[in-house]
Formats: sequence, structure tokens, C-alpha cells
Amino acid sequence: MDINFTPNFIAECIAGDDCAIEQLICEYQTGIFRLALSILDDPAEANEVTQDAFISILGAMGNYKEKSSFRAWVYTITLNLCRSRLRKRKTLERLRNTLSTIFRILSQKPLSPEEAVIQNEKDAALWSALNGLGEKHRIPIILRYFQELSTFEIAEILEINEGTVHSRLHYGREQLRIELEKHAGFFGE
Repeated sequence: MDINFTPNFIAECIAGDDCAIEQLICEYQTGIFRLALSILDDPAEANEVTQDAFISILGAMGNYKEKSSFRAWVYTITLNLCRSRLRKRKTLERLRNTLSTIFRILSQKPLSPEEAVIQNEKDAALWSALNGLGEKHRIPIILRYFQELSTFEIAEILEINEGTVHSRLHYGREQLRIELEKHAGFFGE
């Protein structure tokens, strides 16, 4: 049984009692961070997960069942947040690999070592620019230009109207153009 994590303590946290919340953070901050770091192997992401975990814990305290260990409940929330981050990483990595393959297929000629290095730098610049877009602009760009979907299909997938898709594509292309102009040497000066 966790010391001081009684129904009264939980009620104080739910009510927003600063002392109770501070006690909660002091008790679990190091453990949550260590768990996140051991799973994600990235201190910055582990810090973000630690913050997200406390927000989630405080938001879900009303759902905590006293039958289970409070510590186990806290670590379950943290583990789920880490798993979500890992899924996002895998999705981004698959997209990067797919785009790299598409770029190589489109070139369809064997690359010299120098050309391969330049192509990799172009790929990295494009991915950097694409990842710099917010999700609401990045996803329509990927669906339109890499999955070759129509604006109608994109609107259906994203559950937005077609005009919004056109607007997001326009804004996204404009932002990509600005970012890629910074790499003009890679993209034909």
C-alpha cells in the first residue's frame, strides 16, 4: 500500500490542492522519468512524457480504483504514454523509408557515391521541411503527393470539406517552398 495515497489524498489532488499535487510530483517524478527514459532512450522525450503523465494522472484520478496499487496505476499511465510515442516514431520512420524509396525509384538511374550523398541530403532536407509542418498541413501533403489521393478522398479521410483540403495543401506547399529555398543548392538553385 502506498503511504499517504488515501482516498482523502486523491480527493485533495482532484480538488487542485497544491500541497497534495506537489507531494504526488515529489513522490513519482523521478520514477516516471526513469521509466520513460528506459523505454524511449531520449531524455527530451522522457521529460515530455513525465509532464504528460502528471497531467493524465491528475485528470484520471477520479477513475483510480483502490483495489490496485497506486504506484502500478501511475506506471501504467506512463507506460501507455511511452507506447504511444513509440508508435508515432515507427509511423514516421515508415513514412521516411517509403519516401526515400519513392525518391530513389523516381531517379531510376544508378547513383554515383557523390550523387547518393547529395540525394540523401535532399531527402533529409525534404523530411526536415515536411516534419516542420504541423500535422494538419503535413498529413494532407503526404496523402496528396505521396499516396496520390484526390482532394475528395483526403476530405473524406480527414472528415473535413474539400475547400479546407485545398487550403491546407496550398499553405503546406508554401511552407515547404520557403523551407526548401533555404537548401537551394540541393534543389537546383
